[in-house]
Amino acid sequence: MERPHGFTLPELAFAAAIVAGMIGWAVPTFRDFQRNAARTREVNQFVQAVYLARGEAIKRNGVVSLCPSLDGLACGPTGTPWHQGWVMFVNLDRDSPAVRDVGEDLLQAYAPWSGGSISANRATLSFRAFGQSGVTATFAFCDDRGSTAARAVIISQTGRPRLSNRSASGSALTCS
Repeated sequence: MERPHGFTLPELAFAAAIVAGMIGWAVPTFRDFQRNAARTREVNQFVQAVYLARGEAIKRNGVVSLCPSLDGLACGPTGTPWHQGWVMFVNLDRDSPAVRDVGEDLLQAYAPWSGGSISANRATLSFRAFGQSGVTATFAFCDDRGSTAARAVIISQTGRPRLSNRSASGSALTCS
């Protein structure tokens, strides 16, 4: 006698429970993966901007500045958050804090980051042919997970960026 093909109800219920358990485990992991990828994209884009600005300053033997921007054309008013986007421009008059004036070439505009925030201890960044002026700058990239998942771009006085999950002083990052 031939045995019927198929599954019994208990076998199907057990298989469905295993599948549901795996989905329950995978969905949060996948969501974290997406948030990590978005944060990494923003961090890498900012590091690329720092290297580009530093290189342009050397190439032009002048000052190249980065500042937060609301419209992708000019520096925003004081207090504009960096996650609203930023611009890179040739700062001919070398003003500090940097402001893009008429006649100063816009080198690059960066789009806003809607998935998180960027807090910084500098309102603008300016690079000179021999390095960055001023103090060390720290930019913390945060999303809705807070400081435990935050990453920092720390820029030395020479304009060299490095990545960290701590502040320049070694303390925990703060997200605002």
